[in-house]
Amino acid sequence: MSNSLLPHVTHKSLTNTFLLPKCRHFCNHELLPWPSRMNRDGAWQRRQQVLVLIFGGSNPSAPDQTPWTIFHASVRAASNIKRSKYPQNVDLPPILPKNKKKPYPIPLKTIQRAARADKKLAEKGIEKHLEPPKNGLLVPDLIPVAHEVLEAWKRLIKGLAQLIDIVPVYGCSHCTEVHVGPVGHLIQNCLGPSNVNRRSLHEWVRGSIDDVLNPTESYHLFDPFGHRVKHDTRFRYDRIPAVVELCIQAGVDLPLYPSRRRLVPIRMLGKKVIDRGGFVDDPEPLVGPIPPSCLGLDTHGIHRSADPPALPASLVKEIAEETLEAWEAVRAGVGKLRKYSVKACGYCSEVHVGPWGHNAKLCGAFKHQWRDGKHGWQDATLDEVVPPNYVWHVRDPDGEPLRNGLRRFYGKAPAVVEMCVQAGAEIPRHYRPMMRLDIVIPECDEARLVA
Repeated sequence: MSNSLLPHVTHKSLTNTFLLPKCRHFCNHELLPWPSRMNRDGAWQRRQQVLVLIFGGSNPSAPDQTPWTIFHASVRAASNIKRSKYPQNVDLPPILPKNKKKPYPIPLKTIQRAARADKKLAEKGIEKHLEPPKNGLLVPDLIPVAHEVLEAWKRLIKGLAQLIDIVPVYGCSHCTEVHVGPVGHLIQNCLGPSNVNRRSLHEWVRGSIDDVLNPTESYHLFDPFGHRVKHDTRFRYDRIPAVVELCIQAGVDLPLYPSRRRLVPIRMLGKKVIDRGGFVDDPEPLVGPIPPSCLGLDTHGIHRSADPPALPASLVKEIAEETLEAWEAVRAGVGKLRKYSVKACGYCSEVHVGPWGHNAKLCGAFKHQWRDGKHGWQDATLDEVVPPNYVWHVRDPDGEPLRNGLRRFYGKAPAVVEMCVQAGAEIPRHYRPMMRLDIVIPECDEARLVA
């Protein structure tokens, strides 16, 4: 733009805001591509990343003698801002109502569309095309992942067994609330029996490793495509952690829990299995000492020591870091192994690893009488196989207990992460938004002044 075109021009630079004074002859035009002729009465122009607004005075008959004002603002600074992958703060995990079924991980319309397609193929006598592992065969690429997940699971249990004597864990004797810290919190959110008499305050008792890890158990099946678990035969099958059962079906061989390995895929016509290679009886249980490879698979027999040994702070921090790494490895590995079928009840916390759910009538959740105690099976999510078990985050373990009036300023984290952080481990970056570390916790008399 030359000064000969616009005499007596005044430049005013603004930042991020356009001040538009009232002008009778202002004409709002679209952004014209550069170079283009600008309208003398007023126009928007874009040059590189600069927005320019031109408007004149109140004498359009003599534009050369009318002062012009140019407002321009650069948007380069806003475009160069690097946005973080993780938000600053996120909402706390929602508490699902108990009088409703859990939402489907896969949209119901997608499930119904796939069922109609399978039904049409079955009516035409065309077999369903199945890929591993849906056809009973192993996925070679996931066998190393299964071994890594099982080893990380063992390290996780071993690390938590050591940290449970260092970092105190409390559980409410009336509800499922868990707290990690020297003393229990004072937040009034107990929903257990007689909570009205206690004004919804918790009654804390010392917790165990199961309160922190909350391992979900599943039936071990020698042949997942064989006979289903019935209500009368449920005691014939072992109950093991769902993570271990998922690793076994993904290719890990354990002498204590054998599994059938197919060489010929199964064949299905619609929902009916037309060829599964026959039924095979379960092998006899192992007699003798437990093999070393089968030790440390669950939390049975792990208790808090009455006189725990004193460990140096550096060693405690190292154990916490290794435990936190094992937790992340288990979560990431199970996410990859979910290619194998894992079912969860839509009403309770029951999980079953296999193509179909079992028929044990053990569901006591919402309207179980209408279902005769049967589970409402649907695809399981990662949080149902490896529950995070969120607890309140304590910034200063040596400070005052958490108060009910300041609960909206507190954050949450998985119990395993909270225990490792209090033991000295560094906070993972993707847990920081939910822990709300950037929020300043006010005093009780200042909380009412916060908007």
